[in-house]
Amino acid sequence: MQEDILEENRRLVEEFQATPFSQLKDLPEFYTFQKGLFYSHRNFDTFYEKLKSGEKSAIVSGLNPSGTLQLAHRIVFDTVLFFQKKFKVKTIVPLSDDESYVAKKVVKREDAIRHGIELIVDLLAYGYDKKLTKVSFDFVYPEIFNIAINLSRYVTLSEIKAVYGYPNDQNIGLHFYPVVQAAHVLLPEIKYGIKNTLVPIGPDEDAHLRLGRDIAERAGYSKPAIIHARFLPGMDGLKMSKSRPDAAIFLHDAPEIVEKKIKKAFSGGRDTVEEHRKYGGNPDVDIPYLYLSSFFLNDEETKGIREEYIHGKILSGELKKMLIEKVNDFNQNFKKRREKIRFSDIKAVLLTEESKLDELEKIFNNIE
Repeated sequence: MQEDILEENRRLVEEFQATPFSQLKDLPEFYTFQKGLFYSHRNFDTFYEKLKSGEKSAIVSGLNPSGTLQLAHRIVFDTVLFFQKKFKVKTIVPLSDDESYVAKKVVKREDAIRHGIELIVDLLAYGYDKKLTKVSFDFVYPEIFNIAINLSRYVTLSEIKAVYGYPNDQNIGLHFYPVVQAAHVLLPEIKYGIKNTLVPIGPDEDAHLRLGRDIAERAGYSKPAIIHARFLPGMDGLKMSKSRPDAAIFLHDAPEIVEKKIKKAFSGGRDTVEEHRKYGGNPDVDIPYLYLSSFFLNDEETKGIREEYIHGKILSGELKKMLIEKVNDFNQNFKKRREKIRFSDIKAVLLTEESKLDELEKIFNNIE
């Protein structure tokens, strides 16, 4: 089941010339790399060498303001914080509020802006460094469209159709948006003169970045490096989808919701306690084990629990209980930090015109 989830990761290597992380010998000493939570890359080795040599570097890590954060986002978020803390890497966070609107993920522009403000609060509560983070919020930072217009000369409509398959009757905003995304990933170089840039993404976003790298090269800019996070399954063991919100654990979920979702999670346990004690469970298909080992346990703890599960000394229900406690503790700490965020914190990271701040502050004050 989990192997099926990784199909898109594998396709990037087999069909689109991404390089597996397993071929790299020099990896950052951080759990997301050590645990294999990044599957493949494009030029990460070059980025990392320049970073270690002291070259000024940046990370671009965008979000779509049409939903909320979930536990699987930790792969990227924790990695960003690692690079911020260890190397003082500048981080640009594009919020694609405009894409949410033209793709009809939200009904009104105001909805996208409100979702965007909520995501900024989330990022700051998560721990993003205000001094190192800048949020590019397209509806309130129109300079991004000036950059996109300049870059639009380096891509054709036929390329957009080939990559995205948009039909002729699709609105023109979606046809143009890939150039806006290219502006996002090139913002560190265009605005701050930083040429060594890393973009962590899910495998489903690689087509955007392949086109963005092509545009960068044609326009005379440096190609950003890319790292592809592994696709993690939802609590039901299937690929996560917005059509199945119960399969994802969100950072805003109340404790009782977390408990309900995890108790329904797909497990590798046997049908009965007696069978499990006798034959043991299968951690390789067990979703609570996957999340525990990915985010909450060190290598020694993971090895110990794996052995006990295989030999029937730990039940699947006990794994679920352990994950429930870990997630609820993480979520509650996140929510406490979130309550302390003020608009002055948002203002410190937001790229915008001064004239728009009053409107944004009103939106912030109306967020529950």
